[in-house]
Amino acid sequence: MPYLSKIALNPLRRHALALLSNPHRLHAAVLGGLAVQPVTERVLWRLENHTAHRAEILVLTESRPSWHHLVEQAGWPDADGGDPLIADYTPLLERIARGREFAFRLTANPVQSVRQPAKPSPEQTARLKIRTETPGETTRQRGFRVAHRTADQQVNWLLGRAARHGFTVPAAATLEPAPGIPTDAPLPETPAVTLIARDVLRFRKHDDGPRVTISTATFQGRLRVTDPDALRNALLTGIGPAKGYGQGLLTLAPLPAQAAHG
Repeated sequence: MPYLSKIALNPLRRHALALLSNPHRLHAAVLGGLAVQPVTERVLWRLENHTAHRAEILVLTESRPSWHHLVEQAGWPDADGGDPLIADYTPLLERIARGREFAFRLTANPVQSVRQPAKPSPEQTARLKIRTETPGETTRQRGFRVAHRTADQQVNWLLGRAARHGFTVPAAATLEPAPGIPTDAPLPETPAVTLIARDVLRFRKHDDGPRVTISTATFQGRLRVTDPDALRNALLTGIGPAKGYGQGLLTLAPLPAQAAHG
């Protein structure tokens, strides 16, 4: 049975600051909330918001977790609003039906695979050297993951993957201009998705290890279910790479009109 948790951290505490500054450390702390070790189940998480005074993490697990260690070390022990929230995810999965629409949010690592990076990193340069110096290596090696940098590229990355994950992003309602302002052509329709945040994460797994760089994009919008099973799979397994570093967790919520009608 899957569970969705929300844990509040206090960025003014030293341990919380250390976790929030390094996705590798935060991932390890999240895995520490599961009783069966080593962890073999799929775990997805996302830094939901992060201000100077409060940070919240969403975590999706297959088994029921315990977040006492995070609260004690990096949260607000015994404070009002400091207790983590843990909810059964099954009711949401059961509400997914073909044609139904939801509000959604996704933080992901939009990338493409290329044979030759334009500006290879030191690690990519080493792989390219092996590829050129080893007979037969060119045909065996996989491509290089290269981040999509522009907002248009990142949105198109999401739209291009929607069908395989069981949804489509319908057109947004086009706002008419103010009275008295003429239009020469019909206003264009655009997909109902907004890129609300972009970031580049830079960190090291170990103090003396290579630097990891991940480009992230947070999308928010409206989706329509086209394949309920595929969408449930996307919710439980994530979208895109870098899932261990807080990427790929897709969450749904009722649209405002649906919420008003219960």
